[in-house]
Amino acid sequence: MDDHLDEKQEQKFRQMTETPVSRLICRLALPCIISMLVTSFYNMADTFFVGMLKSNSATGAVGVVFSLMAIIQAVGFFFGHGSGNFISRELGKQNFEEASNMAATGFFSALAAGTAICVLGQLFLEPLAILLGSTATILPYTKAYLRVILFGAPWMTSSLVLNNQLRYQGSAAYAMVGIASGAVLNIGLDPLLIFNFGLGVAGAAWATIISQFVSFCLLLAGCSKGGNLHIHISRVQLKLPYYVQIVRGGLPSLARQGLASVAAICLNRAAGPYGDAAIAAMGVVQRIMMFGGSAMIGFGQGFQPVCGFNYGAKLYHRVRQGFWFCVKASFGFLLAVSALGFAFAPRLVALFRDDRSVIEIGATALRFQCATLCLSSWIVMSNMMLQTIGKTAGATFIAMSRQGIFFIPLVYVLSRSLGLLGVEMTQSAADGLTLLCTVPIQLRALREMDALESAQSPP
Repeated sequence: MDDHLDEKQEQKFRQMTETPVSRLICRLALPCIISMLVTSFYNMADTFFVGMLKSNSATGAVGVVFSLMAIIQAVGFFFGHGSGNFISRELGKQNFEEASNMAATGFFSALAAGTAICVLGQLFLEPLAILLGSTATILPYTKAYLRVILFGAPWMTSSLVLNNQLRYQGSAAYAMVGIASGAVLNIGLDPLLIFNFGLGVAGAAWATIISQFVSFCLLLAGCSKGGNLHIHISRVQLKLPYYVQIVRGGLPSLARQGLASVAAICLNRAAGPYGDAAIAAMGVVQRIMMFGGSAMIGFGQGFQPVCGFNYGAKLYHRVRQGFWFCVKASFGFLLAVSALGFAFAPRLVALFRDDRSVIEIGATALRFQCATLCLSSWIVMSNMMLQTIGKTAGATFIAMSRQGIFFIPLVYVLSRSLGLLGVEMTQSAADGLTLLCTVPIQLRALREMDALESAQSPP
């Protein structure tokens, strides 16, 4: 690494380990929050503009393919968080060489995985669409949307890796520019391609993958600026120890995002007997809740590089300070958001699909989820901290709980016992059970850090 880059890395190290924790987190979180809000907004844009086609089947198709996009994102987050967590800890130890090798390994591995998803998805398009939960009436729309989305899988996965690696290096502003630029472009392209070019639901998919490619290019450019680690194929390390570290850091993200996809499929199948309106309504609610929680997740993303750097530097008190600050701030924010969501639930659903059945089903489901939204402050911040410091088992269990261990059995049990009401309340019930399991795991990790800090203190 050249002397100029070393100087910038040293400056960044001092910033991450000496700046007051609350001020540092807020500064790093601001671009992350903007990125998450804009990303969630453009995730909702497809649903919003497709809803203007006045077809429950078309709106339902976007919700169905959303579960496949969650799989693509799961792969990206697996390599992004897996490499990013390692990078932040190594930078905290001032080991720039290993961090740079991991950056290249994570990026090119994700690019290869995305290409494999694209090829396999195209070969098995219709079976995949049915597996995702398409009904006979939704299937044609799903295939049209899915076929195009799959073409973007390689740069979707690798963009997420670049985004996360930049964040973990403390360069959230570069990540924000890349993500936000693509998001704004997507919002502009949606109506142009859907209506002006007459591409319908496929136009929404083209808008998504074009904007994702633009984000990819901007993020790649950001890696060459501001003292960030450069991506060179010559630094790829096809060695077991590197992939062990990726698995350790990325498994919770893979579990969380992968099970989110499985949960979405199960939700679509559970809602299917109640018609396309039920599938469309639950898809709309998923997008709204993603937007509602995105600012909180962005806040947590500002905490992760602070956590990684300071844990690597053995400044455990700063890790604990950051965790409690984030839990308190995000709890208050989510309490306000959930109150607004509960009060205006029918109006929010109607923004995406002005259909009486969709609004009635969606508003009930949205209110149930708003009732437990503030619990996510503890769940998400605990998960982020455990994942960043390398507590793979605890982080993976928490990641799997909300939309896997609890959600999947609950959606079947509650739908069979309570009908549509059971489908609407499943996520809320899963949130409550996840919190009960998360508290002891996180408290144990905090006690372990207390012990590590005590062992450092002179007798």
